[in-house]
Amino acid sequence: MIEPVSPLSPAGDRHFDGLADKFSASLYGGTRGELRLALLDRLLPEMLELEGQPLLDVGGGLGQLAGWFAERGHAVTLAEPSGEMLVRAREHLAGHDVSFLQVPLQALPEQAPGPWALIACHAVLEWLADPRGALATLAGLLAPGGQLSLMVFNRDALRLSNVVKGNLEKAVADRLEGKGLRKRLTPISPLTHGQVEAWSAENDLVIREVAGIRVFADYLRQPPESEADRERLLALEHRYCRVDPHWRLGRYLLYTLERPMHAPQEATP
Repeated sequence: MIEPVSPLSPAGDRHFDGLADKFSASLYGGTRGELRLALLDRLLPEMLELEGQPLLDVGGGLGQLAGWFAERGHAVTLAEPSGEMLVRAREHLAGHDVSFLQVPLQALPEQAPGPWALIACHAVLEWLADPRGALATLAGLLAPGGQLSLMVFNRDALRLSNVVKGNLEKAVADRLEGKGLRKRLTPISPLTHGQVEAWSAENDLVIREVAGIRVFADYLRQPPESEADRERLLALEHRYCRVDPHWRLGRYLLYTLERPMHAPQEATP
């Protein structure tokens, strides 16, 4: 009997070979995908100090984020472990100032050590078996004063979504993670804000900014049908995405983390 090929890497991470079409349709297709990109278009200049720095795009997928930065004058290095995704990214980014590395996040200290003044890692940590270790790796790649634009799938929003859908047993048991063994795209390691706070502190990273991505849209009974309603929803999302308590229930949490120019002083006994 032939053993089925696991979609998990030897490290237990979820990669996306064989799933590029589904990934593209599920995460970027339709109103939710458009809204995610539109919000990032507004929020990244507000939350980051952008001066044309070279950018390391970690887990760059299909290349949408790399293209956004390249079009604004950043020389981009896109790192992605999936060969299929990398092929799509090369096609999407033809003519842009982007170089490509087919490597997992864990190999970046050897393959792209930097130090980097600007790193983006969007919707990656939730697909890894060890997101805490991954954040430590990213912190080690940052230059003093460097910025990390981090976006993670919000576990608390996933719980609320399950309750809204009537999956009460799943919510009560806190059984929210995907297993990563089929073609469903439920992350294997959804994260909480508290985890990001704690792990950032462990690595001497300061949270400079935080926003929720799609704090309302995923709970609508029906998606907006007209262009006017889509614009109203975008305006509403942008107005409240950085306002407590709304940002805490964004489907994704978007952070600007910074490595201080000087290491924190240890208290003298």
